[in-house]
Amino acid sequence: MTRTDAMPVSPVGTLFGVPAGQDLSASSLVVMGVPFDMGYHPTRIGARSGPAHVRAHSALVAEHLDGFGTNLLRELGVIDAGDVDVRPGDVGQSFPAIEAGVSRILAAGAVPLTLGGDGAVTLPQLRALKRHRDGFAVLHFDAHTDAYDGIYPYEYNNANTFVHAVTEGLIDPAASLHVGMRDTDHRGRPGIVGVARDLGYEVVTMDEFTAMGVPALVQRIRARFAGVPVYLCWDMDVFDPSAAPGVVTPSWGGITVREGLSILRGLRGLDFAAFDVNTVSPPHDHAGLTGSLAAQVAMECVFLLDACRPAGQPG
Repeated sequence: MTRTDAMPVSPVGTLFGVPAGQDLSASSLVVMGVPFDMGYHPTRIGARSGPAHVRAHSALVAEHLDGFGTNLLRELGVIDAGDVDVRPGDVGQSFPAIEAGVSRILAAGAVPLTLGGDGAVTLPQLRALKRHRDGFAVLHFDAHTDAYDGIYPYEYNNANTFVHAVTEGLIDPAASLHVGMRDTDHRGRPGIVGVARDLGYEVVTMDEFTAMGVPALVQRIRARFAGVPVYLCWDMDVFDPSAAPGVVTPSWGGITVREGLSILRGLRGLDFAAFDVNTVSPPHDHAGLTGSLAAQVAMECVFLLDACRPAGQPG
């Protein structure tokens, strides 16, 4: 008997089922996986598998586009360029490969949307953006500043990305903003937040964000980044572990999903130069919650890029 009610299916293996390819000439947004982690965390190694995990959980998220009356992904020419050829733990081989991959996207005039990978993958991406679009600022959402000093006996690690970003002259820390930090304050001591602030960064801790609320935070961000190309770095552990358990370093007391999505939607209209969604660790992800949520964050990035275009302008 021939079935006539079979469910229509789309190809799997790419983010949101978009086409896979290497021709970037017609794309406004290019997805690229960065399956790299440093590999020395004592209990939670797994972010190297994050890109495939997010892609696998993105199909249901893509259904949110059904009511748009247009295929936004096709309109923007979104393609998935696959994964960078990296070796976890090998900075010497992997960082140049990541930088080259992002640089190729930027050289084609497209905006990269990368899927990590732990927080170390951000540094080579900043190096690439510096070569192609100087004058940008970093908007970093994370439970940690990633501006730690001397906590690991390695020159490069996932905890000192934003120290190197300053010492290498990649960004102006005074123009950048870190949001969501919460495991660095004890009895009023500045802790690692103090290191970031000493470097010149502005930091909005989780306690400060809770006191001001989403509308005030969004207003502050919009005023700060108006007219400036923005590198959006979204570490998934900015969410509370109750919503995103599958991350490298979970920290309780984070933002809720509703707060996170409201913040992202409040940023529409800013000029985004790159999107970096990282720190998904599949071995620690209960029922794929973090993978699905990371895919939703990636979809919000698609909406952010679409909002950058004047009405009626093609991708």
